[in-house]
Amino acid sequence: MHILKFGGSSLASSERIKLVAQTIKNHLEKDTVVCVFSAFGGVTNDLLLMAEMAAKEDESYKEILLKNEKRHFEVVKELIPVTAQSAILSKVKNQFNRLETLYEGVFLLNELSDKTKHVISGFGETLSSQIISEYFKSLKIDSLWVDSSELIVCKNLNEKVQVNYERTNSNLKEFFKEKNADLFIVPGFVAKNDLGVPSTLGRGGSDFTAAIIAGALEVDKVLIYTDVNGMFTANPSLVPQAYPLKEISYEEAMELSHFGAKVLYPPTLQPLLDKNIEIHIKNTFEPDNPGTLISKSSKKNFRWVTGITHIDSIKLLNIEGSGMVGIPGFSKRFFEILFQENINVVLITQASSEHSICIAVKDDEAYKAKEALDEAFEVEIGYKKIKPVEIEENVSIIALVGDRMKSHHGLSGKMFSALGNNNINIRAIAQGSSERNISAVIAKKDVVKALNTLHEQFFEVPSKELNLFITGVGNVGSKLLDQLKKQEKYLLDKLRLKVRVLGLSNSKQMVFDDNGIDLQNWKEALSNGKRADKQKFFDSVKELNLRNSIFVDNTASPDISGWYKNYLANSISVVTCNKIACADAFENYQNLQDLTREYGASFLYETNVGAGLPIIDTLQNLVASGDRITKIQAVLSGSLNFVFNSYNGSEPFYKVVETAMKEGFTEPDPKIDLSGVDVARKILILARESGLQLELDDIEREDFLSEESLNSESNAKFFELLKQDEENFKKMYDQVDANNAELKYVAQLEDGKAKVGLQEVGAQHPFANLSGSDNIVLFFTERYPEQPLIVKGAGAGAEVTASGIFADIIRIGKK
Repeated sequence: MHILKFGGSSLASSERIKLVAQTIKNHLEKDTVVCVFSAFGGVTNDLLLMAEMAAKEDESYKEILLKNEKRHFEVVKELIPVTAQSAILSKVKNQFNRLETLYEGVFLLNELSDKTKHVISGFGETLSSQIISEYFKSLKIDSLWVDSSELIVCKNLNEKVQVNYERTNSNLKEFFKEKNADLFIVPGFVAKNDLGVPSTLGRGGSDFTAAIIAGALEVDKVLIYTDVNGMFTANPSLVPQAYPLKEISYEEAMELSHFGAKVLYPPTLQPLLDKNIEIHIKNTFEPDNPGTLISKSSKKNFRWVTGITHIDSIKLLNIEGSGMVGIPGFSKRFFEILFQENINVVLITQASSEHSICIAVKDDEAYKAKEALDEAFEVEIGYKKIKPVEIEENVSIIALVGDRMKSHHGLSGKMFSALGNNNINIRAIAQGSSERNISAVIAKKDVVKALNTLHEQFFEVPSKELNLFITGVGNVGSKLLDQLKKQEKYLLDKLRLKVRVLGLSNSKQMVFDDNGIDLQNWKEALSNGKRADKQKFFDSVKELNLRNSIFVDNTASPDISGWYKNYLANSISVVTCNKIACADAFENYQNLQDLTREYGASFLYETNVGAGLPIIDTLQNLVASGDRITKIQAVLSGSLNFVFNSYNGSEPFYKVVETAMKEGFTEPDPKIDLSGVDVARKILILARESGLQLELDDIEREDFLSEESLNSESNAKFFELLKQDEENFKKMYDQVDANNAELKYVAQLEDGKAKVGLQEVGAQHPFANLSGSDNIVLFFTERYPEQPLIVKGAGAGAEVTASGIFADIIRIGKK
């Protein structure tokens, strides 16, 4: 005998029912079939919604009732020949008349009892199974409709089902012994209590119905048909990378279903465990797919963790106080009170100090539990030996499940480390001695991020997803996007990094895409975006709440740099070529470093000094290894080096500066480079990375431009003043040229002091013959006292700056 069950999604339309019929026919070719049906998709929800509306005297329930009646009539007319429709249409109409009467009673009494709820909610399964039974008869299949409510006996206590297996098994065995048919069609979910009053097996109880029948008849297996290919490693609607499990144990299935896996109703396993009856979770729409096998052993599952799941509708209750410490029987009283109130405890954790007990209960039972506990411990609360029960809302439970977890060390550490690195705070932890389940209570807003983080950690090919939010798409930003697009496959194949750009902004517009912005068409996407707003950009990044989020700043804007602290304080890493934050007041610089450590985010700014050159990284490694910096000499401005390398007195100085600007070697405002402010900021950053607490005003700066040109209000005016000063520039060049030397704008740090300015460099100096926009840094340290450690290379340009930002992003990915 084959026991099958089909869920509501499999019966959502007449076309789907025809598909179900074909699957049943295939089983009938092999043996007798008992088929359990849920209500048509969405019907049970509507039935309960109408009951709630009627209880609130909302007459619009009648419209929903009429809609459902029409839907059932339409299914009959689509499935069954006209000549055979009369009897079943009459039955359907009769059922809806009964429903109408029940709703009228609820409406008039303004009351909805549990008993009425059970009666009303069972109509969907009765209707669907009766219609389908008539459909099979029209197909000339020997079928018999079975009223399961006459066979299954249960007791309901606040949606908690207790089946009287002795009476139920006896009823089922006797019925199927006496009745003969090729196909038995059974409504799921419905039952009666010991007094013969209509009841149900709880939401999702059609699975339970099939399991009860299978257990009573002691068949080999029961097949649960649904709309997915089995039980998944995680909820696929929340974790796109989740995949179906081929085989799991009863215990694993029980843990997963208890903790929110919707594919299987938790009590389903009860009648099957002792008799070793297998459960096959199958897909109605892909019947040849193997689905998931649930059995006594899960030998084919070699993963340490089988699945990740969660429960949403809970609240956390906490009771604490010195009056609990060392008091025998306190826990007994605590849980006895909950038992008397028929409140189920989902999770328990108690500190070894005995100072507090924390439990999780269903949303709708939390305040009832608090009231009962506060009343029971009124005396202790009055004497301040314990505090009144505290309720924490907006929380969820996430759980790792797996039979083999107890055989593997460090799983808890990996779990909590992965969550902590993504700023997911854990409110409570529970782990049984069987070590089959590790549960943690977290904020509800973090559930999706937590599930994806843990799935990435435990199930996916070692890879990491980085989610980028980029502001600034000019020269540097556009080059970065080009590089990300070009290297997309390489990053995934070689470094196991999946880099997605989810947000883009320039000074005028911004755009977000939860699925990732197409880097082939990012300009078009941005042009169709919303008006740029720094606050809304940050709010959007925070609201998405994605793991491994990185904010990338490609601007030189002081306003943008002022937002770094907000991102870091929300565990969102920051990568920037913007020097303003690190060259700001030391207090602000230090605050960013502190936020980085406190919230586990990365703050990387390698491109602040030397574009793509590893200058800061080299310095940090020297300091971290215990070396001490004694002196730094550097040419740190690619733009100034380009200018003085290119200027030879024949072409006007302003023309050379214009060329540097067009080539992207200078900031949009070239005065920032030529004033030496940019270089001063760079040496300041290196000084701070060396351990000094200097401010920008502490940097001595020697200007080579006139004060009037430095204070000019526009680029046009600035270039006009450079034209007027050409004689001074020519004189300066001729003097250096006569000495067979070169002019370099040099930054120097020594004895705790820093200065920047033009220097005449001889032919033998390391700075001589420094070509184009190259930078060079000489690190003199205790380990490199005479021959300095030298870092040299291209220090300006959009391409190399973008590559430096790219490298910082990769560094975060490799953490």
